[in-house]
Amino acid sequence: MKETLMNSGYFGLVISIFFYLIAVEIKKRLKLAILNSLLVSTIFVILVLVIFHIPYDTYKSSANILSYLLTPATVCLAIPMYRQLRLLRQNLVAVLSGILSGTLCSIFSILLMGKLFGLEKQHIVTLLPKSITTAIGMGVSEEAGGIVTLTVAAIIMTGILGNVIAEAVFHLFHINHPIARGLALGTASHAIGTAKALELGEIEGAMGSLSICVAGILTVILVPLVSGLA
Repeated sequence: MKETLMNSGYFGLVISIFFYLIAVEIKKRLKLAILNSLLVSTIFVILVLVIFHIPYDTYKSSANILSYLLTPATVCLAIPMYRQLRLLRQNLVAVLSGILSGTLCSIFSILLMGKLFGLEKQHIVTLLPKSITTAIGMGVSEEAGGIVTLTVAAIIMTGILGNVIAEAVFHLFHINHPIARGLALGTASHAIGTAKALELGEIEGAMGSLSICVAGILTVILVPLVSGLA
């Protein structure tokens, strides 16, 4: 069985899609926020790799097409934003202020906590791009001297956490405005958070899409500056 998997040029792609579809069905049936489809499918894939002693590099090389599709998939999120251009123009200052404050909060909270817990500079800069999409975060981390694989893990964990707890946080703090919800999810939890925003509504999804773009640009600019303080 192991040899069959190892010899398949696309086994990583196949099992990733297969387990993701299973995870989606599980979430649909049980309707529990904690059963995030990406989280559940990731656990299934890890179990397969561990049980059959398949090296991660082998899995990665056979699933590379998924990484290649990250960028065009992220660009596609511009569609709901385009549909809400009129609303965006009406609230431009508030929207941009919200994204800027969220980005600054994300970066400086990592810097302060890293200093507080005595993390090395390399580990701090590794975590600085945690709230932007993987396609951008990997490059930012590499340029700043971080550990790219850990950055990817941090980005995924941040996205999943935001996706899972979003509705509970909105309910707890009485955040009901669709623009505010979308900006919060997109700025704090990038594409995975925006996927949740799209579930909540078209306006939320549009604001989440905008947040990914603007927060990504701001992070690219700010991380090299902040990394000098680490």
